[in-house]
Amino acid sequence: MVAAASPKNQLRVGRVLKAHGLKGALKLELYTDDPDGRFVPGASFTLQAPEQSRWHRQTVTVREFRWMNASPVIFFEGIEDRTEAETLVKAILWVDHQDDQASAEPDAWYDHQLIGLDVVRDGTAVGSIARVEHMPAQDLLIVKIGEREVMVPFVSAIVPEVDPAGGRVVITPPAGLFEELADDDQ
Repeated sequence: MVAAASPKNQLRVGRVLKAHGLKGALKLELYTDDPDGRFVPGASFTLQAPEQSRWHRQTVTVREFRWMNASPVIFFEGIEDRTEAETLVKAILWVDHQDDQASAEPDAWYDHQLIGLDVVRDGTAVGSIARVEHMPAQDLLIVKIGEREVMVPFVSAIVPEVDPAGGRVVITPPAGLFEELADDDQ
């Protein structure tokens, strides 16, 4: 499992979808698997908004978080009505994160912990991780090899070892993932 992260030491945890009601509530799209723990009263978030917005790089603080009809709804301090809430629509919420914070899952990494790691096959570095793509079935490691990119399914059968401290991931890809297969008709 991989959680999206960028810039370094900040995690994207949500995006404002729309204003909800008349008292400043906002519906969120969640990018965290622990919203009830992340959006507690007093928690602060840095906003990613267009440069022309007055919210560009501003910080907001949670006043209240609740679920309404299975949708996450948040109230921020200082946002008291719908008109003010609408100025935050489409803003992305970022939170500071320390890499040494323990994960509840033993095999969970953030994108920024994987990007740049060497990809090792049969004891030899074959490339490096350029980015992580989050797909419905599983995540993909995009491995840069010279000028080309190879998509590697991020599953334990193909990526048995991830060692961020050692600066590498070990892969055991099936035939044809990294090289062209010979034509049987020849």
